[in-house]
Amino acid sequence: MTPDPLHCNNSSRNTTNSSENVEARGKRIRLDTMTSDKTFAAEFVNCSRIAYSAAGLLYTVATPIGNLSDITYRAVEVLKSVDLIVAEDTRHSKVLLDKYGITKPLESFHAHSDDSKLDLLIRKLLAGENLALISDAGTPGISDPGFRLISKAVELGVKVIPIPGASAFLTGLQAAGLPTDKFIYLGFLPIKKGRQTLFKKIAEEEKTIVFYESPHRIQKTLSQIAEFMPGRYISVARELTKIYEEFIAGPVEEVAKKVKPKGEFVVMIAPKDFKKFNR
Repeated sequence: MTPDPLHCNNSSRNTTNSSENVEARGKRIRLDTMTSDKTFAAEFVNCSRIAYSAAGLLYTVATPIGNLSDITYRAVEVLKSVDLIVAEDTRHSKVLLDKYGITKPLESFHAHSDDSKLDLLIRKLLAGENLALISDAGTPGISDPGFRLISKAVELGVKVIPIPGASAFLTGLQAAGLPTDKFIYLGFLPIKKGRQTLFKKIAEEEKTIVFYESPHRIQKTLSQIAEFMPGRYISVARELTKIYEEFIAGPVEEVAKKVKPKGEFVVMIAPKDFKKFNR
């Protein structure tokens, strides 16, 4: 099969490279695991010398978690400079991009994107395009389907540049008043299987636990915390950085009575032997 032109016909870029550098790069790459598409893998082998000398950059750009002002100057500059912005939900992200006058092309990449979409984005990177990956809110790759693209780029030796910024669970920890020298981030808890086993482990944990929860599961989750950790001190953050932002803290039973099942939640559970305010 004819090699992909994205790899081999990139005459506008400098494609020279020493045999030593090409060989060294090749040793860091497992071509057989690049993609489920064996044809694409074969094409890549044929074009690897050109593709790698022309490879672009993948920026992982953190975006606001609610308040659109919570974005860095550097993030805006990067988003204005790249060839393509990869977003979880392009319609959602366009609100932010429009606010800052960013008009770059958009490509979606989400939890239901198949391998062909991943291959398309990797092809663009290997052809020399610079891509910016953003999530719907917060930091890409953190409880985010963009992890797949980042992982593949790293595997293939494409340079990944993190542009730091907002993250919901870190924002919650900032104001919770719980120990943060050591903590465990769990992302989203399992919906059914393994929840009881997990809560039993959390009950004995000597580190702060932090995770995300949805409005339609928050009450059930708080009830389970009370069941396995009666009286445990927790802090629940709701709608962080938004108009109705609030923190509710105290024994889990009291917090459960006050929490409104609306918005997005960050739940933080104190360590087993935590004494409120170190008293």
